[in-house]
Amino acid sequence: MTDELSQAYAEYLEGTYDSPDRIVLNAYFRRGHIAGGFRNWWRELKGSDDKLDDAHLMRLAGRFSRRLRAYAKKVGIPVIDCKPGERKAEIAKKHLPQDPDFTGVFAVLVGRVKAPAWHVQRNKKGHITHIVRKYPFVNHYYFHIIDPEWGHITIRMSGHPPFATQVILNGHEYIAAQATKAGISYQKEGNCFTQAGGATLTQIAETLSSPEAVGRLRQVCERWLYSSCLCFVLSLEEQERTGFRYDYSIYQLEYSRNLLFKRGMQMEQLFEALIDRTRTRVDVKRLKTIFGAKRRPFRHQGNKAPRLEV
Repeated sequence: MTDELSQAYAEYLEGTYDSPDRIVLNAYFRRGHIAGGFRNWWRELKGSDDKLDDAHLMRLAGRFSRRLRAYAKKVGIPVIDCKPGERKAEIAKKHLPQDPDFTGVFAVLVGRVKAPAWHVQRNKKGHITHIVRKYPFVNHYYFHIIDPEWGHITIRMSGHPPFATQVILNGHEYIAAQATKAGISYQKEGNCFTQAGGATLTQIAETLSSPEAVGRLRQVCERWLYSSCLCFVLSLEEQERTGFRYDYSIYQLEYSRNLLFKRGMQMEQLFEALIDRTRTRVDVKRLKTIFGAKRRPFRHQGNKAPRLEV
């Protein structure tokens, strides 16, 4: 597929390739997100719902943390508690394994994020009256993993049942991993290939746009979710006995078109020219329309100076 920009600068290009970039999948235990379904799952796990209360749900979350930290300490995997605002991706990069043949979990980061969690209400006789879903801030565990097919992936799992999860993948990491397996040389800076055969990259990238990509996504999720993440709170036997299986949906998908220029200097000149052509059309009013939003200070009172001015 071509576009006008690629056609206009075709003489300066040595190749192009299209690829999904950031891919974020929601992984959810369908039955666990319905009050009645969650109650039945608890009965299968514990034998009855006599101990289905907030205290025992908190104990299950504590079990997750204790088992994970004990195992990580035993095998030498760093577990890092992150403060609000810290860039977890930058922290994880510092712990990337140097061994090119490494596969598995290499770091676990911990941060607090809102997630669905159940609150159980009982009457004076001890009978369950309501099971209410709330969205408190709870600990999430970011498992940073090197996968043989996808390279660096991240699994973000809530520590509270029903253990809502996101699987974060990167199409460029997938292409790099596949090129390495095929013995194809390339140079990659951040999220961009700066040197490689355009046709070769296109062939690899096209595998992510085929119907078989759905199977590849499911395979990478199930390769790690149950045996490397969920296992710290539910053993494999408990997962099988209670039928705890994730379903998946797409939360975010970014698609990129990459133009590989023959000369970096020409690319810089053309890029600056494009900026100059649009600069006259972008004034302060339009910038405010694009980036600005006026909201009444419902919660934060007082005359505070603006943090950003145009």
